[in-house]
Amino acid sequence: MAERHARLLLFLSILTPQCSAARAFTPLRFSVEPTDTLAVRGLPAVLNCSVAGGEAAVARVEWRKDGTFLNLAADERRRLLPGGSLFIGAVVHSKHNRPDEGVYQCTATLDSLGSISSRTARLTVAGVPRFSGQPEAVSVHAGGSEVLNCEVSAELGPFAHWERAGVAVEMDGRLVQLPNGALVISEASSADAGPYRCVIEGLGPLKASEDVQLHVLPGAGLEERLEVLLGPVSLAKPVGETVLLPCVVKGSPVPTIGWMRNAKAVDQSDERISVIGGGVLRIANLTSEDSGTYSCRADNSNESVETQAKLTVLVPPQFLKKPSNIYAHEAMDIIFECNVTGFPAPTVKWVKNGDAVIPSDYFKIVNQHDLQVLGLVKSDEGFYQCMAENEAGNIQAGAQLIILEQDVALPTSAVPSLTSATTDHVASGPGERPGPAPTAPRDLVASLVSTRFIKLTWRLPAELHGENLTYSVFHSLHGSSRERVENTTAPGEMQVTIQNLMPDTKYTFRVVASNRNGLGESSPPLTVATQPEVQVPGPAPNLQAASITSTSVTLTWERPLTGNGEIHTYKLYYSEKGQDTEQDLDVAGLSYTMTGLKKFTEYSFRMVAYNKHGPGVSTEDLLIQTLSDVPSAAPQNVSLEVQNSKSIMIRWQPPPPGTLNGELTAYKIRYRKSGRRGEAAEVMTTQLSQLIDGLDSGAEYSFRLSASTTNGTGPATEWLTAETFESDLDESQVPGMPSSLHVRPLVNSIVVSWTPPENQYIVVRGYSIAYGIGSPHAQTIKVDYKQRYYSIDNLDPSSHYVITLKAFNNMGEGIPVYESAITRSQSAPDPSPMLPPVGVQASVVSHDAIKVSWADNSLPKNQKITDSRYYTIRWKTNIPANTKYKVANATTLTHTVANLKANTLYEFSVMVTKGRRTSTWSMTAHGTTFETLPTSAPKDVTVVSKEGRPRTININWQPPSEANGKITGYIIYYSTDVNAEVHDWVVEPVMGNRLTHQIQELTLDTTYYFKIQARNSKGMGPLSDTVQFRTPKAEPLDKMSSDQVGFQGKAGGRSTLPDHGFGSSLDKPGITGSHENHILVIVIIVSVGVFTIVAVVVGAVLCTRRSNSQQKKKRAACKSTNGSHKSKSTSKDLKPPDLWIHHERVEMKPIDKSPEPNLVMTETPIPRNTQEPSGHEVEESVSTLAGRRGVRPKIMMPFDPQPPQPVISAHPIHSLDHLHHHHHHHYHPPPRGYLHHQISLRAPATPSTPVPYVDRAPSSESVRTQPPAPQPPSAAELQQSEAVIKEEDPPSYKPPSAHVHPSHPMKSFAVPTVSVSAHNPPSSALPCTPLLAQPVPGVKTASIGTLGRARAPVAVTVPSAPDSAETSKMLPTKETAYETDELSEEMAHLEGLMKDLNAITTA
Repeated sequence: MAERHARLLLFLSILTPQCSAARAFTPLRFSVEPTDTLAVRGLPAVLNCSVAGGEAAVARVEWRKDGTFLNLAADERRRLLPGGSLFIGAVVHSKHNRPDEGVYQCTATLDSLGSISSRTARLTVAGVPRFSGQPEAVSVHAGGSEVLNCEVSAELGPFAHWERAGVAVEMDGRLVQLPNGALVISEASSADAGPYRCVIEGLGPLKASEDVQLHVLPGAGLEERLEVLLGPVSLAKPVGETVLLPCVVKGSPVPTIGWMRNAKAVDQSDERISVIGGGVLRIANLTSEDSGTYSCRADNSNESVETQAKLTVLVPPQFLKKPSNIYAHEAMDIIFECNVTGFPAPTVKWVKNGDAVIPSDYFKIVNQHDLQVLGLVKSDEGFYQCMAENEAGNIQAGAQLIILEQDVALPTSAVPSLTSATTDHVASGPGERPGPAPTAPRDLVASLVSTRFIKLTWRLPAELHGENLTYSVFHSLHGSSRERVENTTAPGEMQVTIQNLMPDTKYTFRVVASNRNGLGESSPPLTVATQPEVQVPGPAPNLQAASITSTSVTLTWERPLTGNGEIHTYKLYYSEKGQDTEQDLDVAGLSYTMTGLKKFTEYSFRMVAYNKHGPGVSTEDLLIQTLSDVPSAAPQNVSLEVQNSKSIMIRWQPPPPGTLNGELTAYKIRYRKSGRRGEAAEVMTTQLSQLIDGLDSGAEYSFRLSASTTNGTGPATEWLTAETFESDLDESQVPGMPSSLHVRPLVNSIVVSWTPPENQYIVVRGYSIAYGIGSPHAQTIKVDYKQRYYSIDNLDPSSHYVITLKAFNNMGEGIPVYESAITRSQSAPDPSPMLPPVGVQASVVSHDAIKVSWADNSLPKNQKITDSRYYTIRWKTNIPANTKYKVANATTLTHTVANLKANTLYEFSVMVTKGRRTSTWSMTAHGTTFETLPTSAPKDVTVVSKEGRPRTININWQPPSEANGKITGYIIYYSTDVNAEVHDWVVEPVMGNRLTHQIQELTLDTTYYFKIQARNSKGMGPLSDTVQFRTPKAEPLDKMSSDQVGFQGKAGGRSTLPDHGFGSSLDKPGITGSHENHILVIVIIVSVGVFTIVAVVVGAVLCTRRSNSQQKKKRAACKSTNGSHKSKSTSKDLKPPDLWIHHERVEMKPIDKSPEPNLVMTETPIPRNTQEPSGHEVEESVSTLAGRRGVRPKIMMPFDPQPPQPVISAHPIHSLDHLHHHHHHHYHPPPRGYLHHQISLRAPATPSTPVPYVDRAPSSESVRTQPPAPQPPSAAELQQSEAVIKEEDPPSYKPPSAHVHPSHPMKSFAVPTVSVSAHNPPSSALPCTPLLAQPVPGVKTASIGTLGRARAPVAVTVPSAPDSAETSKMLPTKETAYETDELSEEMAHLEGLMKDLNAITTA
């Protein structure tokens, strides 16, 4: 029995240390984890998973799909393989049923210990093989590139390949298949031609696209603009993969492709990087350094294009530090450490035994990724895993937590991550505890209780059993088993303050003393409740903000959960991000909309509730950004630089800070030819400069620039103009010698300034400055072609330097100019020079003013001048080259230079002076003043007679010395009366910049006076001095005889018929022939008149047989008044009456002069073309002036001062034989607003003011009028009216217009001639317009005379235009008829006409 008892004691002695030892950690981990898999519909799929470790055999493996455990026991298609892998027998996938696609995760569990989860893997199923679009047939030039697209989804791309004529296409460096299935063919040859098709294989039955033909054209062909067929697109790829960036550009000549990364050429020496397929960039084994913006640029001899994309290299998560296994006791605080890296930054979550850890008061995420567990309890044991995930993948690492009994010491080698409050819980083994532990501390009380903390005190235990006692205070929420521990700070201290408690909450406390032998007994528990926070409100929960507009934000919140009494108000604090000052405002309610904020700006908001006790607890700061908007300012510092005759470079700076109001998407450049308001082209760019090419030579273009965000385009700059060169500058020879060189010696430097060569048509690409002591070959410096100064520094004092300056271009250096200077002595040191102004801009203000602005780098950033510095501005023009500089001083950063010459290029530079310190001259800025009216008349006017043709003269002149713009034409005035008013002189326009003009058919032995006036795009210049010329007294005999024959035979010839109605004398000077010739002419005219009368009477009798219905219809059409256009339904039947002026009713009587000095008249220009009766055209004269006394006739048409009027056109009398017969012609009203030409004749304020130039076309003239008002205009209105005529582009439709061909430019209007155009033949007569014997109300009138001698007005019927722009159709001639009363009036009128002819015969 004793022996048995001894054996039991021995067994217990052996067993006791084993029971008190810590148990070992369980090695549970995954040797194989599932990976992302692409499965095929209908085929099996396997997701691998394998558990390693000593407990692998007993571990239970399960699978989750999309976070839910799979019931594999009841699943016929899916089953668990022996190793733990998941097998799917036949993958199911359809449009509406995808049970197998998703995220899978493997879980391994050990009963009573816990479980671990693998990383997640996505199973993707390739869809049904189909094409979203069919490839298209293409053509490519030999040697070029082309793309055949295979439009399939991303998951089908790996299963697609190409076949040509049924044979698979082998991919090489010339043929490349992209990941999306597209086929790139480069360096095409005839062998590549044929039928192609895209095939999807490996997903069941083969699926093929339609066959398309690739045509290879001959290489030598017309030039073809570059076109990007396939460019790179932004994408993200994981590290280690291979990426293809396509760049396929089509064009002729075939372009060369170049690649850049982040504006630097791609290093193709790296074996990982290569360019295949003509332009596809291939990067293998991607690294994070490969990320960046890749630009593909294609160039040929004609143009270049560029496209770019961003490549992002993804880095999967990687552990820098994995969590470690931990031993701990209950109530301890521990930390599991986990540090990961990757790109993008991974997100980290913690899992305990396969379930996600939800952060709470006891489980907290600290140090970004670490997991802290406070107040351990036994249930906290298990496996903890850190799982990190980003776009490139996910990983996991785990650790085990074992909680030991209090009497089991923590192994010293396994106590990482203990908090400072629990480090003293690491105790020695049981062999080091020789004595008893202390008893329980006594009298535990809460000496101070607040809302957030409690202070505890106690007394010593009854039995210490040692010295240097330490105390641990265990506390927990009342009713919870999870305790936390707080240690005293020093041995013997018997008080502790527990912080971070919740208000109005019960806590349970107990104290344990410990000595060198370990923890003693626990004190009785003490339950204490914290004080409630009854004074002030707590934080307002659920504070949210939403941007409503670009300047307003709406905030909402809820009533604080804690607080005593009613909330009086809320105070909203806000500040702009980056600003230190915080503003506040009082708001009521639970929402508020704040307005007046800055656009696209981030703000910080926080809310504080107030009650009767004051402010409560503030909420956390809430960040919100206002919405973006269009920019509120235009780009700055826009400059134009003419590159050559075809291109202009435009540069600018972004809008001022704070005005962009969003992310910049592009800059929009609009440009157009000056004068063309509706035709503007647009260019979009994200750069700060743009080359505009393809422009016309010698043309002026206007540019304006605006910035755009995603919301739209902001305000644009003002229109800036620049004119391309007439021809490109010459670079076939070296530049000339600089026109001047100036030096300014200082002690240790010489400031050199110069002007460019005189020949401005040779390219200058820069200047070469050489200098040295005694010889200029010691050192050489090259500067930019824009620079006009340079400071040569580091020179020796009191030394003689020789300096040369040469301009150079690609052909070489030009002739040098020499200068020498002696640097100053050291005795009088000069102050250090200041920095020259920068960013000099020349903005043209007007024709004689340019605004110069600049920046000063020596000023602070706000560019505010606070000292006594001043700026000197100098300017000059390079033509002539020896022009001296003019200077002006300014105390601001801008100066407007006035009194400049118009249309002149000036260069400006600026220098700053402060006390004795000065700077060098800045770089030059250029500006060309606007055009203005010529301020001088043409020079050297000479008139000479043409040899053999005494009636023809040549007038020559030189352009004005002050043209102030490009001369667009001249006006020649000539008259036989030097004292006549300018508007009575004959006007001859000369188009373009011709300097000679011919005037024909002048009167012999007559003195003529000539003046010339120049014009440019801005208007007319002054008249030249009068030049006198007298024509010869006689002309050759053959010319005289031909003139006589022409006089008798030409229908439009010069008539000597007496004009009694106009008071003309019978025997006017200049008429050749005898009295018998006069009688013969009269007899011919009488005979023709009688014949015409008989023909009219016979026609009238035939027309009276018309039916009554037709006569009524015709009468309605003929009696239409000017107000008829108001009825749209009747406008289609309206036939406008002819413009007929009854010459026999016109009397040369002066009308009363208007008190207004600016009577406005419309002058009918005089075309010089006549026509023979046989239809053969006579040589067109530039100007004729037959020998007739009298003044130049003018058709004076007063108009209402109303909006522009519709076109009036009238056909003239066909011949002299029809002088007193009334012919009525069809009128074709053009569409509203339609004109061949528009002429503006404005009466001058004084008689000496020249009449403005009259634009005239060779064929016709039209006068714009408007439908007349219902009431006739008054005489004052007629005198103040204007006829506005200006030249427009000739339209396709040409309405008839008034052709007036008097035989003499100054002869009466009563003898007009006709010119029948081959393009616009006279329409057949339509006698439906009632004859007008006198002006009638509501009818426009034309007066014949001049401004100084106005005559009685002649009635002119102005047709009324309908509201809709319609063209009236002509009635057939066979339907025309006279009314009985009209015939009677016509017969009475003819009888009077016969009486006039009899009077002429008897005379």
